[in-house]
Amino acid sequence: MQRQTRYQAAILENHRILLLRIEEQDDSFWVIPGGGQEDSESEEECVIREVQEETHLQVEVERLIFHDKARPPDLVYQQYKTYLCRIVGGVARPGVEPELGEAESPIKDIGWFDLRAVDSWDWHNSSPSFALILLKRIRKELGYE
Repeated sequence: MQRQTRYQAAILENHRILLLRIEEQDDSFWVIPGGGQEDSESEEECVIREVQEETHLQVEVERLIFHDKARPPDLVYQQYKTYLCRIVGGVARPGVEPELGEAESPIKDIGWFDLRAVDSWDWHNSSPSFALILLKRIRKELGYE
């Protein structure tokens, strides 16, 4: 079943954005934390929960940065809402996908990427295409270009 919207968090600290390194099957890639709503939670509550599960951080949602339609071949979500978030507690470390459990979690690492210096981004030999497109959009919307 396709989920309607992915609510995701652009977590910034000192001009750096937090990304999660995901390993699925024989692929490795970077994404920002996020996921779908549960029950009757608000969009902001969804973002806060997803960040807590996936990064162990407590965040405050500051504002919506942008709202986009999903690009093919996304088979899970039809659209994305990206929120700017500020850390209010916790220490960033790889979290879990509760549906899969800790042993099966695809979240293998976290990384901080400086929005002022695209050339410094280290992708650790992963394919960055959609992450790079997203980060460039975030940079633009936040005035880093």
